Amino acid sequence: MSTKQDHPDDDEKTLFRDAMLDADKHRNDKIAPFKPRLPPIPRPPNPEVTGNRPDDQFADLNIETPVELSFIRPGIQNRLFQDLRRGHLPPQECLDLHGLRVAEARTQLAKFLVHCRYHRLRVVHIIHGKGYGSEEKQPVLKQKINQWLRQREEVLAFCSAPRFDGGVGAVYVLLSRKV
Repeated sequence: MSTKQDHPDDDEKTLFRDAMLDADKHRNDKIAPFKPRLPPIPRPPNPEVTGNRPDDQFADLNIETPVELSFIRPGIQNRLFQDLRRGHLPPQECLDLHGLRVAEARTQLAKFLVHCRYHRLRVVHIIHGKGYGSEEKQPVLKQKINQWLRQREEVLAFCSAPRFDGGVGAVYVLLSRKV
């Protein structure tokens, strides 16, 4: 024989049923319409992985890379370029690329140049390394930097940095302030 003290849940059920006596039952006999799934659309290749970014405007050129880098656009004063080469124009920002893979360096350089253009920087310092860590002991990033910087319109000139600032493992870049 069971008592109410044995089953306190029965009291709660009874109270709930009494409270719901006046409630209307809601009947929903409609079924949601069938929607066929759309076929998956493949994502475009990730430029961070492939290294091919259409917006960075960097292409591989067939340019011989000397030990000491030097590039100047027509119309740039020789005195200004000599000041850049000697380190008399202090860099306003620095980007360290050495140790990165080519695809990573390309992305970092493109972002850095956009940052420099936005902040209207005039002289920047880019460290690419001397190539001692590469498999063939050849400066891969130095060659790429030489190619890539020549392709950007905002780069007016660049040259290897003085010994106290990285020597042939870094470049000073003179940028246009025009946006």
